[in-house]
Amino acid sequence: MKKIVVLGGSGFVGRHVCEALNKLGWHVTVATRRPPARAVQTLPFVDVVKADVHNNADLNALITGHDAVINLVAILHGNAESFEKNHHQLPSRIAKTCIDHQVHRLIQVSALGADLHAPSMYLQSKAKGEIALHDFSALGLECTIVRPSVIFGLDDAFINLFAKLQKWAPVMPLAGAHAQFQPVWVQDVAHAIVYALQNPSTTHQTYELCGPDIFTLKQLVEIAGIWTQHPRWVIPLPDAIARIQAQAMQWLPGPPLMSQDNLDSMRVPNIAGGQLPNITQLGVAHPTPLTSIFV
Repeated sequence: MKKIVVLGGSGFVGRHVCEALNKLGWHVTVATRRPPARAVQTLPFVDVVKADVHNNADLNALITGHDAVINLVAILHGNAESFEKNHHQLPSRIAKTCIDHQVHRLIQVSALGADLHAPSMYLQSKAKGEIALHDFSALGLECTIVRPSVIFGLDDAFINLFAKLQKWAPVMPLAGAHAQFQPVWVQDVAHAIVYALQNPSTTHQTYELCGPDIFTLKQLVEIAGIWTQHPRWVIPLPDAIARIQAQAMQWLPGPPLMSQDNLDSMRVPNIAGGQLPNITQLGVAHPTPLTSIFV
């Protein structure tokens, strides 16, 4: 397996996946609609292609002639239509395109807590995408699904967001303060994905990717403040006020910081259920603690 398409390869996780594949000397095609990070462009075995993965002609051109596809495309904010488009319809179209071009290997990055009966559109749409891929297995698709918890790293958009907010905010009123997470290091996620590509035994399996420790959102925000030497008083908000805050944030300029659907997702503990194989079965014997990176 030498030629890999990485959809969503210009994002935070994608950059680390591309670096891991590049170290193996594998040729990687990254599809993006915007200029990718310089770190991706300068990798010697990575070819960056301007393409719209939602365009059938572009998707066909991307996948033709490759050995495998890694799908990292995801959105955290949106309406029912946008979640459906990115998390359900796109994986289904990717799977069909793979079958049409005899590309049988696919790694799908889903989400911990994906469930048709989950309280959020995000988690429901992720579950629909998984089901769509299972339906293609009878046609020869060899798919591995990974479900990460929140992914952290020095260049993430999660811990860094709360770190930046605490540089100027005198206090931190926090929606979903008691929500639970089991953060997983981005390098461990990249290693797990590459391991899955290299090991056919992972085909038709779903894995939970979690770190060793469980934190509340409040604890994670406090760690972010300590890391940047700007610790603030974190004030948990009652659910009713949290929803007003989330609704207001949806209308602020720039990327949303919080949405009603995010709050709905956080009603489900974002921690390993223990019923599925985990990251240690994807070559990560000792998942990296968050506190070893953000100290």
